[in-house]
Amino acid sequence: MEGIAQPSTSLGDVLKVRRRRTYVGREGERELVRARLESADQQLSVLYLHGPGGIGKTALLDVLAEIAGDAGATVVRLDGRDLPPSPAAVLDVLGETVDVPVTGAIARGEERLFVLVDTYEVLAPIDEWVRTRLLPRLPATALTVIASRTPPGPQWRADAGWCDLLRVVSMRNLTPRQCRQYLREVAVPPQMHERICEVTHGHPLALSLVADVASRGGEIAADPLTPDLIGVLMQRFIDVVPSPVHRRALEVCALARVTTESLLRDVLELDDAHEVFAWLRHLSFVDAGPEGLFPHDLARDVVDADLRWRDLDSYTTVFHRVWRHLRRRLTLCSGREQQRVIFDLKFVFRNLPGVLSPVDWESWGHHYPEPACAEDRETIVEMVRSHEGAESAKICAAWFGRQPEGFFIVRRPDGGARGFFGLLDLSRASPDDLAADPGAAAAWNFARAHAPPRSGEAITVTRFIVDGTTYQDPSPTLNAIPIITMQRYLCTPLLSWDFLTLAEPDRWNEYFAVADLPRAEGADFEVGARRYGLFAHDFRRVPVDAWFEQVAVRALSETPTAPAPPAAHVLVLSQPEFEQAVRQALHDWHRLDLLRRNPLMRTRLICDRGRAEPDVTELDSLLRDAVDALADDPRDDKLVRAVDRTYLRPAANQEAAAQMLGLPFSTYRRHLTQGVARIVSWLWDREIYGPGREQK
Repeated sequence: MEGIAQPSTSLGDVLKVRRRRTYVGREGERELVRARLESADQQLSVLYLHGPGGIGKTALLDVLAEIAGDAGATVVRLDGRDLPPSPAAVLDVLGETVDVPVTGAIARGEERLFVLVDTYEVLAPIDEWVRTRLLPRLPATALTVIASRTPPGPQWRADAGWCDLLRVVSMRNLTPRQCRQYLREVAVPPQMHERICEVTHGHPLALSLVADVASRGGEIAADPLTPDLIGVLMQRFIDVVPSPVHRRALEVCALARVTTESLLRDVLELDDAHEVFAWLRHLSFVDAGPEGLFPHDLARDVVDADLRWRDLDSYTTVFHRVWRHLRRRLTLCSGREQQRVIFDLKFVFRNLPGVLSPVDWESWGHHYPEPACAEDRETIVEMVRSHEGAESAKICAAWFGRQPEGFFIVRRPDGGARGFFGLLDLSRASPDDLAADPGAAAAWNFARAHAPPRSGEAITVTRFIVDGTTYQDPSPTLNAIPIITMQRYLCTPLLSWDFLTLAEPDRWNEYFAVADLPRAEGADFEVGARRYGLFAHDFRRVPVDAWFEQVAVRALSETPTAPAPPAAHVLVLSQPEFEQAVRQALHDWHRLDLLRRNPLMRTRLICDRGRAEPDVTELDSLLRDAVDALADDPRDDKLVRAVDRTYLRPAANQEAAAQMLGLPFSTYRRHLTQGVARIVSWLWDREIYGPGREQK
């Protein structure tokens, strides 16, 4: 139409030209794909690229996707970071672009299909399905490019059918010539080229980071650099960010699994974090995913290590702020979302020297436990029989019948059971149940011998742990246990003892002592020919919130050690014992020498108040708080006056107190009894639920 400017070059075209202009190297891979797309030759169906993080796999896929698009091919991209490792998820993504019937060929045979799969190492659990089920369904003319940190498994090479159809390329660093070409394209001053080529050794990500530094006005160190240059590179990079707030945002992005505006707003204490979020989003080594921003793995580790080495105080501050943001989120969600937050919570600990944890980080976060169903019973029992013997299998079957809701399955991509674990509530078990299981009996007897559960308090135990492949070595099954146990800690009312049962217990002592889940001495037991140990924590002595904080602080230590027993001096009184101690304290209120010896001095009431050594004045203050709480209700004024004249400003005896109050002695006694009962109840709630969480 006349007078209206017609669209010309699109932003996509501009981006494509810039990518092609600045992209260097990988000529062989590019030409291989170009030739395959332009030929009817079917001798190449899968190009498998592998190499370490930062080597340029994703950037090469971007270029290959443009080549395929220009050739008129239908391009489909999948990224292992963005979908769970399951056939259904992969087929759903394919189905957004091409026809995916329930069975038979995917897409039309005449259609030129180009499939790119990034971060394939995350999809390793379905590698066999991809090789034997998915790829054979694609048209014979299709070309698939797979990019992974790891080379293809031996099954690919062992299959004669793939011999001529598979090409494997190990991606290496760029040559000095390619490095100089890249530096020219991004306008780095020529006098810096040789030095940059020398210090980066041609590593693509390192090269782009140094070029970023140079283009932003930073200086390349004149002193010779070691091959392990990344710490210095990132230090130089951080020095030229726009402001300290931007530098801190980068540090947050390195520690958190994913970064959102909400996280930045909270951790950086900003009213609006949009600008720094947008800045992070456009950094060359930060990617965007469905859940937020995340840096390339190498860049993440480098920023993390650099900050820890350069400024441990700042690292500690960032760590605690990220951790507490996640901790707050944990209490605001439930179900699978809460499980993801637990995954994020543990992720921030992954590089800390103070963390000792039997974690399979490669699979961490990719397998979530789900409640077992009745159809899983035989599989679970057979797993136990296979790894622990018939006697243990019989015990497991009995518990599945009693508490089926306590069993959780970790499934393989095909839906079969990879492993399972059982979480039992011993407070709901009958004496016969306990007697039939040496493990449950050992946990119950240990708890009763050391600090018996009080009325209504729960004792829980993780009783069975079996991964079908590794048994109790690091595995997806072992990874799933803290997800459910942390949910249990948060959601179980009046949790007292929690136990973890493991075979070969001696090898776990150091792990769980550091996590304040020490070995329950004297509670080992045997089933069949196998010995088991128990690891225990009493959440009345160190409650969940304090335990979380304790683990976080200890993880930052360069030389982690087991915590001093918090609590060896903390006394867990039964309710009748507690009531008797309160009455004795009221009676001895004005005798500090007697009050100092009161059992209440060793309970959570006093020990939770933060002093290294409890002070008797704290008990005096707590008793006054209890009386003040009673005085808050005007209807209880008569009760307060009876307590006041008996304990705070005592008369010579109770008869005199009744006379001073102008009450018949029986009425005075009734008021006093009711007042003391209210004080006992208020203090008991503090003992059970903690300060500020008294049961109303």
